[in-house]
Amino acid sequence: MKKSPISLAILALAAAVGGAAQAQSNVQVYGLLDVGVENANNTSANGGSMTRVISGGMNTSRWGFRGTEDLGGGLKAVFNLEGGILMDTGAQDGALFKRQAYVGLEGAFGRVVIGRSFTSVYDTVISYDPMGFAPYYSWATSGPATGPSKYGFTTAYDNLIKYAGSFGDFRFGANYSAGEQTTGVADSAKMGATVAYKIGGANLMATYERNNGNTVVATGNRDENTVWHVGANYETGPLKFWAVLRDYNLTAGRAATPDVEATTTWGGVAFKPNEVTTLTAAVYHINVKNVAAGRDADPTMYVLRYRYALSKRTDLHVSGAYAKAKNGQLTGLSRDDAGFGNSQRGITAGMQHRF
Repeated sequence: MKKSPISLAILALAAAVGGAAQAQSNVQVYGLLDVGVENANNTSANGGSMTRVISGGMNTSRWGFRGTEDLGGGLKAVFNLEGGILMDTGAQDGALFKRQAYVGLEGAFGRVVIGRSFTSVYDTVISYDPMGFAPYYSWATSGPATGPSKYGFTTAYDNLIKYAGSFGDFRFGANYSAGEQTTGVADSAKMGATVAYKIGGANLMATYERNNGNTVVATGNRDENTVWHVGANYETGPLKFWAVLRDYNLTAGRAATPDVEATTTWGGVAFKPNEVTTLTAAVYHINVKNVAAGRDADPTMYVLRYRYALSKRTDLHVSGAYAKAKNGQLTGLSRDDAGFGNSQRGITAGMQHRF
């Protein structure tokens, strides 16, 4: 029987897991499955509404293999292979292991990995989003997908070398992604650095990211995208608070191409009255700059979510959100799907299971 490349890859991984288990390595098969139903308005040019099955209400669905091998002297080998799943269709979300594919070493110095992985900025900022980068609904990664308003940061890099370390109350991260261009090491290169500090019930963080384009022959310049964050969260009793500011700047390498600037702020609060119930509220706002007067959208989104834990692995969740833009400009709730009006409202109900 002819097997597909994906089938062969899964069979090979299963064999590797079995062999590793015999060698006393720690290998885990894991996943997160999140599916639900959404109803939203302004989902077409005529202002129509739509009800649909969605993949990823609180989190994007994924599956993977990860593991460690004890090399002695406090040193470990680590690996991770992780891919996305579209729960509404069962389809693969991008490349087989689009989310992560790396090997590395971990010890008292921290962890160093090489391959494809989430960026150091992603690893840090995700803890400072009250909605946890939920596809429905959060603008922490990029803002809405409508028009030129994705003023976010890169969530993952190919060709990555990444370091993460913790020393006392400080956590550090840094990464570099090779551009692999014959025109020079700076073309298409990407880099970032992060620092976080814990003091009592509070956590503080700062991040910086720089993404280069390729040199434009006509100008001798390249696109240069820089993003930085500062943020904090604070937990006391059943309450947790978040506040973050992000500044985004894209300097265009082409002549007569305008720069792009925007500042995104968000904040939120979660209330956990008991072990199984969490209520979360969040607000996201984008201040769009370098746009002609009366053309800036400056959208704002308001979100509420109710989460109920059926067990340690299974949750039910309901989320509602409303987004509004200024000056009659278009906006939408989603970081992936465009809206077709100057406002949009949506509500989702779903279930999440982790294994």
